[in-house]
Amino acid sequence: MDWDWDFVVEILPTLLEGMRITIVATILGSVVATVLGLVFALLRRSPTKAVARPTAVFVEFVRGTPLLVQLYFLFYVLPDLGVTLPPLVAGVIGLGLHYGTYTAEVYRAGIDNVPRGQWEAAKACNLTVRQTWQHVVLPQAVRPMIPALANYFVAMFKETPLLSAITVLELMNQARSVANFHYRYLEPMTLVGVFFLIISLVSVLALRALERRYGRLH
Repeated sequence: MDWDWDFVVEILPTLLEGMRITIVATILGSVVATVLGLVFALLRRSPTKAVARPTAVFVEFVRGTPLLVQLYFLFYVLPDLGVTLPPLVAGVIGLGLHYGTYTAEVYRAGIDNVPRGQWEAAKACNLTVRQTWQHVVLPQAVRPMIPALANYFVAMFKETPLLSAITVLELMNQARSVANFHYRYLEPMTLVGVFFLIISLVSVLALRALERRYGRLH
């Protein structure tokens, strides 16, 4: 099959709209993962075993099951339980929840890396627990985490094609629809690969800049 530039021009707006949805899903999923990761990390550090242990079990369960299964559960199973989510909302929650369990480990490592003396100094200054976390621990812990968090967000972007399984009109879903309608797969699928490659390369360059600025997380 020969490459058809006229067909490329025809389908490009549709694919760009799919690319927009892909980027939106990645950004929103990253926000959810960032917040949930911190919540999971703090809950796992709770001195109350009734809080820490169930959180640890839940985190390991989510990490141990495929993202695709979780997306199917959110979109196809929850309606049977009386909870119906729009496709994009289910996709964002699925991405955020799945990667939130991974970012939780990044937060844990960052928090554990804060010198014990900093905790003791905060206590000596009569800071409350909230003030200690807000002004002493998190500012020191988050900075070296940034490269590792960014790495997970790049990985999340590459997994957005799974959202097509729950009818989200992201890039892969749009490309497949166009290809099936016109019975031409060369141009749509090639453009999908090019789009993902370009954004991935830009993301990798940004990640390397973050690593040079903040250092790698060990």
